[in-house]
Amino acid sequence: MRRRTLLAATMAVPVTLLGARPAQAAAPRLDPRTGVLLDTRAQALTARQALAGASGPALKSATVAGPTRLRLPAPTGPHRIGTVSLHLVDRSRPDPWVPSVPVRELMVQVWYPARDVRHHPRAPWVSPALAALLAPPGSGLELPTAHGHTGAPALPGRRPVVLYSPGFGVERTAATALVEELVSHGYVVVTIDHTHDSPLVEFPDGRVALNAVPPPTDDPADEERLITKAFAARVADTRFVLEAVTVLASGGNPHEGRRPLPSGLRNAFDLRRVGMLGHSLGGATAAEMMYLDRRLVAGGNVDGTALGRVLEDPGGGLNRPFLLLSSDGHGRDTDESWARLWAGLRGPRHELQLLRSGHMSFTDYQVLLPQAGVPAADLEPGFGTIDGERSVRVQLVYQLAFVDRYLRRHREPLLDGPSARYPEMRFLP
Repeated sequence: MRRRTLLAATMAVPVTLLGARPAQAAAPRLDPRTGVLLDTRAQALTARQALAGASGPALKSATVAGPTRLRLPAPTGPHRIGTVSLHLVDRSRPDPWVPSVPVRELMVQVWYPARDVRHHPRAPWVSPALAALLAPPGSGLELPTAHGHTGAPALPGRRPVVLYSPGFGVERTAATALVEELVSHGYVVVTIDHTHDSPLVEFPDGRVALNAVPPPTDDPADEERLITKAFAARVADTRFVLEAVTVLASGGNPHEGRRPLPSGLRNAFDLRRVGMLGHSLGGATAAEMMYLDRRLVAGGNVDGTALGRVLEDPGGGLNRPFLLLSSDGHGRDTDESWARLWAGLRGPRHELQLLRSGHMSFTDYQVLLPQAGVPAADLEPGFGTIDGERSVRVQLVYQLAFVDRYLRRHREPLLDGPSARYPEMRFLP
């Protein structure tokens, strides 16, 4: 049975490659053992190259009319959005990728319903250092701004919390559309940058940590060791972040240097209702976190091969709600880890498949690259043939329905079976 591997074809994102798109999009490499597309790191690199060097009609006209302004989908919920970035330092362990660094430094971003956004600017989509790579001066592109407002006071009331982990080699901001949709409907979302796994992490003092994952060799055992190490680092990161959220909710301030927090933020977290979603290796992390920490009451793996102890427990896997959401062609019939995970799910379980989508469809690049004028043929290997705006809208509706049902106990009939409103979403029995 085929298995989707989590290792990508390329190493860290080279800065020199981000300034120009290759004449032809890089062909995705196939896993020689399985025949299945390798995972996010290569596809994310191709997406960032395409954005940085886009040369379609939209940009050809930009030289006359000004830069092409990219935009994220507007969230549909009633709440305004606040956001703040936190610098967290885990002094109990060294950095797994740079052993000379004696502590593990992380950047996370908290998104929350805001009471008032006046006098609080809209947040940038990505950090300044990453923005300079994606859209350098003269690129003809203006990157989007988020709908969240930096430092806005939190709306009173404790709200369900969702942790989010991105794919291998992908930045925490790459699913901002999903994050903002959840927050606009009343959730607090905490997104995690996995330092030196992410392409670039920028700290408050201006330091920039680049991807430091070594390049894979042709040895399958080496590939497995690399993924096992990345997975273990992400699980440890997420456990530390959950503890930091607990400190926040109890009135503390885990931010390095104790910089002031937005008004009301400490009272925004309902730790009785915590879930986790993740894409690719982040989805594998979500399943493992649910196995390890019963504080997580629901979780979802978006298109990532499952790993870890959650697959190895002979007594069964998870007894709490879990979502498997995949791109077209990925499922229990093509990924043995999903078949094993599914068999061990003892609580409510759902497997959905977004037709005509690709592995990178579950990122903001699905909607931004077409706006930048990247040709559809170049997008197909990573994003499929589904319309970008429609893809994002459908997947957001179903992920929101999942957390609404299991973190808020709403009925949510959308999860009961196929919908004529969303024929792109296939239910697998």
